[in-house]
Amino acid sequence: MRDGIADAMREDPRVVLFGEDANRSVMGSTRGLIEEFGRERVWNMPLSEATMVGAAVGMAASGLRPVIDLMVSSFFYITMDQLANQAAKLRYMSGGQVELPIVYFAATGGSASAAAQHSESPHPMFMQQAGLKVVMPTNAADARGLMLAAIRDPNPVIYLQEARLAGSRGPVPEAPVVIPLGVAEVKRSGEDLTLVAIGSALPLALRVAERLAQEGLASCEVVDPRTLFPLDRETIIRSVRKTGRLVVADPARMTCGAAGEIIASVVTAEFSALKAPPSRVTTPDVPMPFSPELEKQVLVNAEAIEAAVRATLANRPGTQGN
Repeated sequence: MRDGIADAMREDPRVVLFGEDANRSVMGSTRGLIEEFGRERVWNMPLSEATMVGAAVGMAASGLRPVIDLMVSSFFYITMDQLANQAAKLRYMSGGQVELPIVYFAATGGSASAAAQHSESPHPMFMQQAGLKVVMPTNAADARGLMLAAIRDPNPVIYLQEARLAGSRGPVPEAPVVIPLGVAEVKRSGEDLTLVAIGSALPLALRVAERLAQEGLASCEVVDPRTLFPLDRETIIRSVRKTGRLVVADPARMTCGAAGEIIASVVTAEFSALKAPPSRVTTPDVPMPFSPELEKQVLVNAEAIEAAVRATLANRPGTQGN
């Protein structure tokens, strides 16, 4: 993420960064940027998320390309008028005369007993706000490439970094590489079942697919949406057309979640291709508990994904909330 922001700041002097502890970066995603770009382009803001989100709208409308670190996705709730009524709508309401190239980024999801007010997975709510794009990378290379694409985009983008993936490692190209928004990636090819995995569910899904392949039980195709809005429905539908079965793993809650939207898209477009009812594995419709043991029970895990895959292969109803 830091490299993606730096790539954008080097190529365009209009890119500026501000937010909560942006100069020293508690989570590491902006570390070292103030040393390279100085205090005129990197600065801290007072602890008012609504102010940050609203200020970014005015800055973008005036010609800058602001990148805002909100630290934790739960804090978006404080900003909903500025985000949903202003940032999401101004380009549309001005007939395209005003562009709003803004990136709002924050850590998201339950992790390390951060408790209910710091463990939300609100991405489905942002998917429903017309005018926003929603990005959720699952590995280091995508984190860099999607960040650069998000900053270049003329629309406001919500960029969510999964807390459970913090510290994960992987290869990253040395030169900047842009990953287009709205393009999913098939992480593992398969023939028997499509497993769509969002955010922190992706490495779990790959682990399940590998285990089932080793058992000789099934060949699972694993799809990483990468961008949740616009959603690459065609890649998912094409996969289900091939496999005939679908399981979606989503760290958000079940009700009105991204998993339900993906399943609805597939059922509407390719109902006749389905050999079994689709299944979803999600966080239950409860606040995230503080207790480490309870948190483990609530978070999407490999065991729940595997159970849903096995049930779908057997043409039985699958898991509906971990």
